[in-house]
This record gives sequence, structure tokens and C-alpha cells, in this order.
Amino acid sequence: MELTIRPIRREEFPLLADFLYDAIYRSNPSSPLPRQIVEHPSLRIYIADFGTLPDDRCLVAQAEGHVVGMVWVRCIRAYGYIGEGIPEFVLSVAAPCRGQGIGTRLMREMLQRLSAAGYPEASLSVQRRNPAVRLYRRLGFRTVKRTPEEYIMACDLRDADSAVANRTAGTE
Repeated sequence: MELTIRPIRREEFPLLADFLYDAIYRSNPSSPLPRQIVEHPSLRIYIADFGTLPDDRCLVAQAEGHVVGMVWVRCIRAYGYIGEGIPEFVLSVAAPCRGQGIGTRLMREMLQRLSAAGYPEASLSVQRRNPAVRLYRRLGFRTVKRTPEEYIMACDLRDADSAVANRTAGTE
């Protein structure tokens, strides 16, 4: 599968809700959550009026003309908040495309772009049982806070020349 990583197009903004829904970790995938859950204020903050905040950034992974993954960041007070001006990540890859390195490529590209733009750190929240924890650790995220269900993780972007280059080098 040939994959292209590129910035989101305005006409693709409605896809953010679908990918946010898919980003919600469920330990039992056979027990789906109602799709309306993305309208809850604690989740809606990740997509509401996307593109209007100065730090809104989104990359999509496109294969065969279809968006198969997204990574986006916003500077908001949400689950992964660690400080003002620190962008928080959301990563989502369509279920049939998981395990193919798409999430890694999206994360690497966004980390490089954030570092180049001068952001000192980036953060995210992840369910403790979510296998993506390994990906985030491999990319340089460290746990800065624990709750019974989640890790709040941060990645230092200040030493971009060495840290980001080392984290993003290599193959799947």
C-alpha cells in the first residue's frame, strides 16, 4: 500500500469526529460505544471548531485515495493537559489499517513539525491497557502522571537535532 502523509484539507475536517471515535480505546471491541460519545464536552474539545485555534495542526495518512489515519494536536485543557502552549496529540488509524506502521509515521512527522516550529514539549493521554503505549514510549514519550486508567505522557522536543532525529530514525 502506497501511503502519503499530508496536512488535512478543510473539506476533510468532518472526518475528525469519525477518527476521534475510533481513537477511543476499548478493551472489548465487541462492545461498541455510542457514536454520540464524541459530542460529550470532554471529547468534543478535541475537534470543535478545528482550524480556528492558532496551534491546530493535523496530518492525514492517505492510501488509495482514502484517509486511513490522522494525527492532530491542539493546545487545550483536556485529558493530556500538562501546561499552557503544549500541544496535545490525538492519533487514530482505521481499524483495518492498524499494525502497518501508519501511526508511527504520522507521529514521527508531527513530532518533527512541532519541533521545527519551536514547541518545547507535546503531550497525550492514553489508556494504560492500550497497546499504543509502547509506540509512544518508543517515540520518546514518558509518563508524567498516572491515574487508575490512564497515563499522561509528554515528549521533550527542545533538543530536536538529536532527540527527535534519534526517535524518528529507523523503520518498522
